[in-house]
Amino acid sequence: PTIETIEIAIWGTVLGILLSIPLGLMAARNISPHFAVYGTARFILNALRGVSELVFALIFVSAVGLGPFPGILALALHNAGMLGKFYAEAIEAIDPGPVEAMHATGAGWFQTVAYAIVPQILPHFVTYNLYRFEVSIRSATVLGLVGAGGIGFHLISSIRLFDYQTTAMILLVIIALVVLTDHVGSKLRAKIL
Repeated sequence: PTIETIEIAIWGTVLGILLSIPLGLMAARNISPHFAVYGTARFILNALRGVSELVFALIFVSAVGLGPFPGILALALHNAGMLGKFYAEAIEAIDPGPVEAMHATGAGWFQTVAYAIVPQILPHFVTYNLYRFEVSIRSATVLGLVGAGGIGFHLISSIRLFDYQTTAMILLVIIALVVLTDHVGSKLRAKIL
């Protein structure tokens, strides 16, 4: 169950990143192609962020059944909302000089993003993604409480059966998992940045 929890967190984070990149680009006021695109992207990000992972998990458990898949979907949608907002804010805070230089050379929108924006936001991108993975580990344990797989499912089962030794052991495993994830995330950030 612990490995399943880690897998739920990994897939939820990866899918969240894939969804959030285009949303974050469209939600950045300084590079959004049109105000309607900007407004729509902001609304979608607010809606995804506004709904808790737990609520998403309850909806997806009802829709697709018990197991890790609804947990992955719940984390992916919530992570997309959070990361998209972080990306948009990072893009809005970039130095406009390189963007103007790219426009002056006749570069298109994709070239401007690739060569003027991505290098400036890459450290933020790495930091935000690692942070959301750490949050996803903690959230994945809670999502199991509603039937979305992972160690949380076993935690709630042991609590309902009044098996407090097993409950204590599961809580120790969850704490160790969070501490280990935090430690590994710190090491990765230090190496990458």
